[in-house]
Amino acid sequence: MESRLDLPDCGKVKAVPVVNPGLQFAPGNGPLSRRHRVRNNLPGTRRFCPMVRRSPELDACLERRLGAEARRVIGRTRPDIVRRAAAFLLLEDSKASFQIEGERPPYSRQLRWGRAIAEAGRCDLTIDELARLQEIVIGDDRFVTLGLRTRGGWIGERDRVTMDPVPVHISARPKDLPGLMRGLVEYSLQTAATHFDPVVAAAVLSFGFVYIHPFEDGNGRLHRWLIHHVLAHAGYNPPNLVFPVSVAMLRQIADYRDVLSGYSLQLLPLVQWRATRRHNVEVLNDTGDYYRFFDATPHAEFLYKCVEETVTFDLPGEVAYLEGYDEFSRRVQNAIADMPEKTVSLLVRFLRQNNGTLSKRARTREFASLSRDEVRRVEEVYERCFPAWTPEPPGPV
Repeated sequence: MESRLDLPDCGKVKAVPVVNPGLQFAPGNGPLSRRHRVRNNLPGTRRFCPMVRRSPELDACLERRLGAEARRVIGRTRPDIVRRAAAFLLLEDSKASFQIEGERPPYSRQLRWGRAIAEAGRCDLTIDELARLQEIVIGDDRFVTLGLRTRGGWIGERDRVTMDPVPVHISARPKDLPGLMRGLVEYSLQTAATHFDPVVAAAVLSFGFVYIHPFEDGNGRLHRWLIHHVLAHAGYNPPNLVFPVSVAMLRQIADYRDVLSGYSLQLLPLVQWRATRRHNVEVLNDTGDYYRFFDATPHAEFLYKCVEETVTFDLPGEVAYLEGYDEFSRRVQNAIADMPEKTVSLLVRFLRQNNGTLSKRARTREFASLSRDEVRRVEEVYERCFPAWTPEPPGPV
């Protein structure tokens, strides 16, 4: 609070930490206040410092050491497979991030955002970098004012008669945005420097950002980009490989929305607001602390669940699929029929769609030149190369 109480300095006693690491996530160390004999091991600053409790779910995830598990998967995989898997997972994450927002952008825009995700973590976080990323996300800025909001922000529906807001979430006031965004950056730098748990830090930073909602548009995709930034900056995921957490979030979209709304619905009754003449919201009370300090335990538990799904399903599944595809292609072309690679890809797609057998349509049209015996052998090779347990990605090779 930047005020000094009229009390004497603490005597020569053993210093204690602000946060008990057995109860909440905290850095291992921190600066000492000699006046108070307190060591400040808070993960953030007074501008932004949500906390995460040590829960049984989070402790179990920590014991799994998911980052090390992902590196083991990659360490025993051929470099060319890793490169192809990385390209596929990157595009899938970009696509899923747009789908979460209900958008179906053109392929070029998905690629552009994919490149932005691939660059996450290469430098320290700054407000200018977030503003640059917003420009990439939006693309056409004729109908959106870029940069920090200068007007109220909210999420929800509109009254069909008056067009006034019916919010389910009200964002931080424009006047509070500079301080809150500075706090976000400080939290990012401080947790990175103190080797704070990367998944917990990513959850706090990303969900804190989306509650603040600093921009008019693009907040959701930047919220998920921040997850990539923290994990990559900490070296949690294997080098040059993105954890497709947006794909896992899309698969668990109901849980994702429950986590987001869990705090928003608690916050809504505490915000005094009125509708403006332009059918926006104007916040009437001081709400800044609601975005600076909140319990982010549910958010960390959810993100860890997404990371676990990525490490145990998406990553090994894509590697196994590509290895199976290469083996299938080699066996078919060497022992059954010499066909172009794009034809092999089409053959795999048809077999995958029909649970390992070539449909009558495919046998009589695209692959009419294959004999009945060749079709049987192709199906046998497919069964050996793609066991029933092998997770198969939905996209192209």
